[in-house]
Amino acid sequence: QVQLVESGGGLVQAGGSLRLSCAASGRTFSSYAMAWFRQAPGKEREFVAGISWSGGSTYYGDSLKGRFTISRDNAKNTVYLQMNSLKPEDTAVYYCATKRSRYSGSYYSKMEYDYWGQGTQVTVSS
Repeated sequence: QVQLVESGGGLVQAGGSLRLSCAASGRTFSSYAMAWFRQAPGKEREFVAGISWSGGSTYYGDSLKGRFTISRDNAKNTVYLQMNSLKPEDTAVYYCATKRSRYSGSYYSKMEYDYWGQGTQVTVSS
């Protein structure tokens, strides 16, 4: 069993920044890839960013690279999402998730993830 706890969400003005954290417990954190997804009201949950077990490879959703940066600290069992130049359309609940397979499967599909956090709300005002 894996427990994931997100934090760092909140209300920010357009153009501002937030840093989300996801603390993991219950499994060897460094053994699996991680990702952030987000879900806005009335929309599907969408891929935001993913990172390999070592941190050596990162992946981003369309149009997010350059504004968002995913990173991890395996010593702290934590994955981060730095979000800069935030826009109102970034408003959503943000979830972290563990990837089911270390070496196979697409980072972009939510079906490849087996454990999810409870989410943290990010609201960007215009």
